[in-house]
Amino acid sequence: MPETGTPFSIEAHGLTKTYGDVRALDGLDVSVPSGTVFGLLGPNGAGKSTAVKILTTLARPTSGTALVQGIDVLRHPGRVRRKIGVVAQKSGSDPMATGRENLVLQGRLYGVADPRARAGELLARFDLADAADRLVKGYSGGMQRRLDVALGLMHRPELLFLDEPTTGLDPEARAAMWLEISHLAGEEGMTVLLTTHYLEEADRLADRIAIVDRGRVVAEGSPDALKGELRGDVVQVELPEPADPLAESVLAGLPGVRDVLVAGRTISARSDDGAGAVPSILGALGEAGTAVAAVTVARPSLDDVYLRHTGRRYSQTAEQEGASR
Repeated sequence: MPETGTPFSIEAHGLTKTYGDVRALDGLDVSVPSGTVFGLLGPNGAGKSTAVKILTTLARPTSGTALVQGIDVLRHPGRVRRKIGVVAQKSGSDPMATGRENLVLQGRLYGVADPRARAGELLARFDLADAADRLVKGYSGGMQRRLDVALGLMHRPELLFLDEPTTGLDPEARAAMWLEISHLAGEEGMTVLLTTHYLEEADRLADRIAIVDRGRVVAEGSPDALKGELRGDVVQVELPEPADPLAESVLAGLPGVRDVLVAGRTISARSDDGAGAVPSILGALGEAGTAVAAVTVARPSLDDVYLRHTGRRYSQTAEQEGASR
């Protein structure tokens, strides 16, 4: 439990961070219940990694407060560091040392009583025993990422930060990482803060998520609860060409159709009876001279939750972020 007896492992209020004219965080608020997997979900550039840097004492906020395990990150950074494990986006292992050597060194830095025994335990747990005495530079991406997590767990932290832990991994390695993350909270009672830009990853792993957009939390709750707020079905219409701006007003006037959004060649809308609304939607678009390539009806997803709170599709935001770099 956190030192103050609070049920939250992380409590951050009004965090801001500016780099010159860039406002990376804009009043971010987040509370992470102890013993849960908490996901910070957002596209690249949303502010997730900046938030993690502040919470792990690697950066100072421009303003705002943050407690980690009940400890103020600005007043007592050393105490915070003894409570947490951190797996950054980029590997922190020494490629010219073996996996075992990396772990033993980490253990000695943290004052682990028997670092070699703890290293052996983690090598076996992460299926790295056969590669324990090989140089890390020869590890595959999945092996190196597993070693990174093992390094973060070496001193048995109470709270583990995983910053984009599966970026660049193949599907098999990603699935193995998902399983291990689930075990950490489910079987060991550890609190895990996970940042990710993968919708599926947040939906599958996190007990609760906070959707981050432009440095602010725009929605927070369990994935099921957030999706449940969007009653009815989502109707998505794909067009062969970019939609006429009038298409939005045409569909918005249909009975039982709401939350219409036009983005490029995609039109999204919600209805209590999605299948029943399709004929009227197609008819209205046909009368307006808009051709349709495909139409789908589905239950709300985290993408729809993101759309509701930001006015943009998640994939659209990711493309815009990529184009701006």
